[in-house]
Amino acid sequence: MKNKFAVIIAGGIGSRFWPISNEKLPKQFLDILGTGESLLQQTFRRLSKICPRDNILIVTHQNYKNLCKEQISQIKEKNILSEPSRRNTAPCIAYAAFKIRSRNPKASMIVAPCDHFIPNEKAFKKIINHCLSKSIKQDILITIGIKATRPETGYGYIQFSDKKLDDSNIIKKVKTFSEKPSQDLALQFIDSGDFLWNSGIFIWSVDSIIKAFRKHLFDIYTIFEDGKEYYNTIEEKNFINRFFPSCKNISVDYGIMEKSENVYVYPTELTWSDLGTWSSLYSHLKLDKNKNAVEGERVLLYNSSNNIVKMPKDKVTVLHGLDNYIIIERDNILLICKKEDEQNIKQFVEDVKKQLKN
Repeated sequence: MKNKFAVIIAGGIGSRFWPISNEKLPKQFLDILGTGESLLQQTFRRLSKICPRDNILIVTHQNYKNLCKEQISQIKEKNILSEPSRRNTAPCIAYAAFKIRSRNPKASMIVAPCDHFIPNEKAFKKIINHCLSKSIKQDILITIGIKATRPETGYGYIQFSDKKLDDSNIIKKVKTFSEKPSQDLALQFIDSGDFLWNSGIFIWSVDSIIKAFRKHLFDIYTIFEDGKEYYNTIEEKNFINRFFPSCKNISVDYGIMEKSENVYVYPTELTWSDLGTWSSLYSHLKLDKNKNAVEGERVLLYNSSNNIVKMPKDKVTVLHGLDNYIIIERDNILLICKKEDEQNIKQFVEDVKKQLKN
């Protein structure tokens, strides 16, 4: 257990869940599933069943450090890694890997986004422990692939080959990665039988991922290697604040996973969802007889179906003749948008900032 570490990625602003999620209080700190736990709290609890709590690190923007401390009372301040600027997933994973290596050079680590819905935690634990056992013994980078059940255009895909990691016949060699496809291409992926959804959950030893940074992202490797004497000391914060902003803005998928030869995938039929959009959330919400997901005590719907409606408790809301809409109000902001057009929400947020500052 002492060699198992977990890293939770929790620095995003969650703009696709606007106006419920905003820059001051992003989705990872919200109970958007109505379970009594925020997404961050769910993720921390899930991972604490796999490795010691003292071995769980949260990487977040410096603006959210106090929110992390408030929501995860069990976490030590040294385990909250504060980014002074957003530089995508590669720099924050490098930071975590170097920091973990300074504590335990023999460590293996799980990297998990904080916004995933994984109801079968027992099966998840079994899968991750299997991958951890392999990553300790071999120089490999493993990702979790989810069996695609629909032609989802909002997810990345992984194609696997017939080559297996070992006699267990479970973990497969990755052939290609594909970014968010068109509807037609996503259908082709499903029909082929050798494509999986890319969950964005990774397992590797700290030694293997640092080797990969040295080979494929040498500039980022150099920055964090130069700071190795500062990790887990009082000088760490000053070093990170000074040099982290100079890191290239790049994802670990593009910078390392797509370029490495030692990448494997664990295919699974685990129930999983990346809660990145209102539509992805909709499938996990309680629905009325007309397939409306309604939150609000004074909402009346007539001839309306397939909608997501979230209103303040005291807001009288009457909706008529709407199908497949997102209707959300919070903090005097009202959003009405067709589900099929929700990819525009990020732009709406930017336009509100620019045009309606007051």
